[in-house]
Amino acid sequence: MNYPRIIAHRCGGALAPENSLAGLDLAARLGCRGVEFDVMLSADEIPLLIHDEAVDRTTTGRGQVASLSAEQIRQFEVNSKYHAAFGRAPVPTLKEAMRHTDRLGLWTNIEIKPATGFETLTGSVVGRWLTQHWNGHGVISSFSHMALLAALQETQAKRPKFRYAALFESLPTDWPSIFARTGANALHLAAKHVSAREADELNTLGIVWACYTVNTVIEATRLFGLGCAAVFTDRPDLWSPEAM
Repeated sequence: MNYPRIIAHRCGGALAPENSLAGLDLAARLGCRGVEFDVMLSADEIPLLIHDEAVDRTTTGRGQVASLSAEQIRQFEVNSKYHAAFGRAPVPTLKEAMRHTDRLGLWTNIEIKPATGFETLTGSVVGRWLTQHWNGHGVISSFSHMALLAALQETQAKRPKFRYAALFESLPTDWPSIFARTGANALHLAAKHVSAREADELNTLGIVWACYTVNTVIEATRLFGLGCAAVFTDRPDLWSPEAM
């Protein structure tokens, strides 16, 4: 799996509105080769870029994502909620985001972020959409292993080269069975919980692993020394394009 070393978290990290097209543009201008963003379903099952189950924090609107149609959600703005300098823009659809990353040539981590109770549906819908429209330049990931498995089941027959990553806050003792069951090719772990012993175990087994959310060069250097393939960061501006 070809991970870029430095991956912009939620499109542009802390430097732009999260999960926004403006964030993708900023990441590309900084020299990032890879980005990560979150995908959730609207009530009418349209994949949208948003992290929380409610739109309140990151948009100008209010309400639960799973209870609102895509048309309703796209009436809310993401950029001006962050800063007026970014102008006005709606919550992006997955279709818009993938067109953007294709145009910018960005490696993409699509994190499936299902609302509670919609794990299998979200994985299935996103997996089906990616099968039809994505070039596979990146990885599909999720904390919801039900969603990840559902995505795998939708994609594996027609897109066997798609790659998947299981997300964990910390590595559980039963991670090998989850890894196998979800068809994962990599693990994404919280940087603060990764020990040298766990890193050595994963490296010995030949497991690709990456860490979130790493916002200092010192911490990234430590993790790379342990064998980490990539770090997700809110501060992609701390690295030169050559280091990414």
